[in-house]
Amino acid sequence: MGLITSLLAITLRAGTSLVYATIGETYAERAGILNLGLEGIMLMGAVSSFATAYYTGSLALAIIVALGVGGLMALIHAFLSVTMKANQVVSGLSITLFGTGFASFLGQRLGPASNGYYLVGLTGPRFTPFDIGGLANVPILGAVLGQDIFTWGTYLLIPLAWFYLYRTRNGLSLRAIGENPRTADAMGVNVNRAKYGYTIFGGMLTALGGAHLALAYTPGWSENITGGRGWIVIALVIFSMWNPARAITGALIFGGINAVQFRLQASGTNIPAAFLNMLPYLTTIVVLVAITWWETLSKRVGSPASLGTAYVREDK
Repeated sequence: MGLITSLLAITLRAGTSLVYATIGETYAERAGILNLGLEGIMLMGAVSSFATAYYTGSLALAIIVALGVGGLMALIHAFLSVTMKANQVVSGLSITLFGTGFASFLGQRLGPASNGYYLVGLTGPRFTPFDIGGLANVPILGAVLGQDIFTWGTYLLIPLAWFYLYRTRNGLSLRAIGENPRTADAMGVNVNRAKYGYTIFGGMLTALGGAHLALAYTPGWSENITGGRGWIVIALVIFSMWNPARAITGALIFGGINAVQFRLQASGTNIPAAFLNMLPYLTTIVVLVAITWWETLSKRVGSPASLGTAYVREDK
């Protein structure tokens, strides 16, 4: 029972950053904006939040800075994609290249260490799991409730994101923009403003996922701390069929395999460490491809019709 509880706790923590980024990208893509800059935004969110916490000691300020950085990078992508009508794939890849390089540049100047890894001490600024009324000691349930504030945030974010998308008028407008922006425009929706807003919102959530890595999951900064999670998110959005409620499933798949490979390494298995480190990504991709293939055969999956296409408003 203790092993199950431990694996469940690690699974939830490992999948938290993916949930934030997946929901953020889901909203952006529902608005017709494909953002391949997620890896760069997550890295910038991680380094900016860690640097802020490291030098100011304020976790609240670190979160605000991460949200601002993520929103700014997404704003650049929105400007290029919506206003300048640039190719969204090229713009997104440029954001990733810039974010990866700039995060590395900033990270080299953090703290006194010389090995490229800086760890916030146990008494330093970091988010730690907290217990409510001793529930963290309850088998199984404790693994769900004894989490940090980021993971608790996902418990609220997922249902709210689903409710907004499928049960509100604004959510209906958002889905209309992604499917047929011209029709949404005729209904009185400011399409370009909405594209800007949802793209920026998606960037902020993505940066928050990066902040979770640096302030809670593995507190500190190291080169390539995201480990390719930004690219995994692209696959998770497709797997979830652009539905926030299904985002947690893919995130838990990744987190669960991650938890198992940590346990295997700790047990001293003869399996090469490089293969175990690759296992979460390999398994996630295989599962996502298989499920998406099945959904496609069932004709129940389809991306927003205007995804990746610039909207040009005709003169009335």
